[in-house]
Amino acid sequence: MTDVELRDPAFTERYRAIAARDSRFDGQFYTAVRTTGIYCRPSCPARTPKAENVAFYLTSAAAHEAGFRACKRCLPEAAPGTPAWDLRRDLTGRAMRLVADGVVDREGVSGLATRLGYSERQLHRLLVGELGAGPLALARAQRAQTARALLVGTSLRLADVAFAAGFGSIRQFNDTVAEVFGATPSEVRARARRSGRGAAGTAGRTRPGSAEVSSSPRADAEVGSSHRGRSGPVPTSVPGADLADSAQESADEPVRISLTLPVREPFDAQGVLEFLAVRSIEGVETSDISALRYARTFALPHGPGAFEVRVPRPGSGRVDLDLELADLADAPVAVARVRRLLDLDADPVAVDLALASDPVLAPSVAAVPGIRVPGTLDPAELLVRAIVGQQISVAAARTHLSRLAGGVGTPYASAFEGLTRIFPSPAQVADGAPAHLRLPARTLATVVGAGRDLADGTLALSVGDDPEDLRRRLVARPGIGPWTAGYVALRVLGDPDVLMDGDVALLAGARNLGLVSAEEPRPHQFKELARRGAAWAPWRSYAAMHLWRSA
Repeated sequence: MTDVELRDPAFTERYRAIAARDSRFDGQFYTAVRTTGIYCRPSCPARTPKAENVAFYLTSAAAHEAGFRACKRCLPEAAPGTPAWDLRRDLTGRAMRLVADGVVDREGVSGLATRLGYSERQLHRLLVGELGAGPLALARAQRAQTARALLVGTSLRLADVAFAAGFGSIRQFNDTVAEVFGATPSEVRARARRSGRGAAGTAGRTRPGSAEVSSSPRADAEVGSSHRGRSGPVPTSVPGADLADSAQESADEPVRISLTLPVREPFDAQGVLEFLAVRSIEGVETSDISALRYARTFALPHGPGAFEVRVPRPGSGRVDLDLELADLADAPVAVARVRRLLDLDADPVAVDLALASDPVLAPSVAAVPGIRVPGTLDPAELLVRAIVGQQISVAAARTHLSRLAGGVGTPYASAFEGLTRIFPSPAQVADGAPAHLRLPARTLATVVGAGRDLADGTLALSVGDDPEDLRRRLVARPGIGPWTAGYVALRVLGDPDVLMDGDVALLAGARNLGLVSAEEPRPHQFKELARRGAAWAPWRSYAAMHLWRSA
């Protein structure tokens, strides 16, 4: 290590974190040890390496590219994700959100570059300079993380794991797992089961009517003998063959798998599930808050699906996820979207420390530690929800949206009780809204126009959008104001620093907490809230959740 590194404040902070084995930083950076060739999460229980032998990387992909392999003891690939990709509004944050959503696997590097407005060469150079890894390496690391989760958390056949993780061939799957984890896929699974971390023949359980999942892993050399790309048997494959070409177009039964998602504690599971429950659309969503359970249907790149999440107990650091998929290839995308929906990659300690410094907010933070900002599974759906709910109560919006989903949503048969519909596509919204939404003419026209433009591509929303550009494009549309644009940025982009101007519920919460005076005119109250809120940056979205709860 150079003297420059030793004097670098960021290096010093990270080294202190690994010396303290601080789990709060797990997933936010990775520690590579030059003498062992291994990279770890900050909380790794191994002896702290000497500072001169340490290098830090923001992504596991950068550690891979530098020639390091994952620690078998602390399993850095099993750590929660970093909150930085939502906090950062630059190209890097936008790119990482899109990579996590599977854009590189579906559209290639050219598709990612087009979405971000850069050439492939520019994008590669900028990401390597910022993160130490280009788009392909970042996507490869994402596939490795998914593969590890499926290997240790389910009993899927190894070839199914390769397909579900997004690998193009069996050979690519075997080589990547061996390079990243220093073991073959079957060894990774066996090691996890010996340590008690794996499926033990039961995770990856099937539900009644589901596709059968093998419970006994085979030798790595046998991985290419067969695989089930969707829900039934497919033709024999050989190592190196293209898995996508071998997938049989069969959709008789969905594939069902179960996984465990890591989460940083504290985690206000009840709060985030209650937020979703009170807005749930009949047939599309169902919940049982007393059991900390939430389920819903959703559209995925390869077909419709559904999921159910359960929090086994507060403070467990985990969320149990059951997936119901038309195609195993949608597993990584589904997991990424559920994580965003529940805001599982947030840094709750940093948020709580910052907000608790305000003496007025401190009691609320103490009462509800680890508050989360719910995201969304589908940006287009969230925009429709936001427009419908602009001038009416949450309960009224839920009634309107349930009527719309019941009228034009696509029927869906799920093993999860209460799920019968997929939320309408933009085209279905545009066609069906006039008959099923009893809204003022101006609002109805805004809904229909948004649905039509989303359907034909005139209006595009994604997790990779620039926040300011997103707001500008939305506010420029008739019938959409700053509140709606801010709400969409809050939930689609996971923007942690949104305090929506003109939100009467926020104002009611602020009055209840004593942040503003009820004796002042409402415009003055909004100005005072904005002034007080400046001190909460960059976590104003989380402060808003506290205000909403107070209201």
